[in-house]
Amino acid sequence: MKTHSKKANIVNLLPFLKWAGGKRWFVSKYMSLFPSSYNRYIEPFLGSAAVYFHLQPQSAILSDINKDLIETYIAIKDDWENVYNLLKQHHRKHGKEYYYKIRSSKPRTISSRAARIIYLNRTCWNGLYRVNVKGEFNVPIGSRSNVTLDTDNFANIANLLKNTKLLQSDFEEVINQAQQHDLLFVDPPYTVKHTNNGFIKYNENLFHWDDQVRLSQCLIRAIERGAHIIHTNADYSSIRNLYENHFNIMSVKRNSTLAATSYHRGQCKELIIRS
Repeated sequence: MKTHSKKANIVNLLPFLKWAGGKRWFVSKYMSLFPSSYNRYIEPFLGSAAVYFHLQPQSAILSDINKDLIETYIAIKDDWENVYNLLKQHHRKHGKEYYYKIRSSKPRTISSRAARIIYLNRTCWNGLYRVNVKGEFNVPIGSRSNVTLDTDNFANIANLLKNTKLLQSDFEEVINQAQQHDLLFVDPPYTVKHTNNGFIKYNENLFHWDDQVRLSQCLIRAIERGAHIIHTNADYSSIRNLYENHFNIMSVKRNSTLAATSYHRGQCKELIIRS
């Protein structure tokens, strides 16, 4: 049985994390591209979950390879009040010395680790998640000091997550679970075969070109099983070549604000690839 993409009288939910490549811009302009009904919602590169929070599906599988990220969602699902209380403590104590103390800390409980990630995300430079070769978060402090936000709605987020399976997993294992009438929203780190783009070059450390090829192959298998697919990626010929014989492809423009200098900010093009 199919489920409608949005339920009646839903509460507006916004992402509680800022994440590189976040899709708030996509939600504001392109949700009409999504099917009106489907079975499960499946997202293998979760990030800030902007599309998931907008659709609020009745059944979902959310996944990411990033353990810190998935653990944060699990902590909110299981005990959002504890996470929020810890976040309020961070808010009261926030300052430069405190930030670097928390950045170097290794909390033992899942709730305290989740509160740490949210705190660092909201107070570090530009909301960037980055770790060194030892897996240690190493982004410097930013200019923002608000740790708790008026838009925080952890109670309703936890309620939505009750019907959601959360996995730390490679994308292929998750996409292979998609069956007929399931909806896949796929938003990987943007890497291309040849580019001088600094952000894409950084992503190459996380998501290699071989991963892009592997992703295209498992998405082709998913549409052959009857899954609905909405996929966003970098607008480069090397990406187009992977999908043009199997998907509908459109190029769109959006504003980019992640770059450290204004020279590299401005409009950039992305692909929306649909089954």
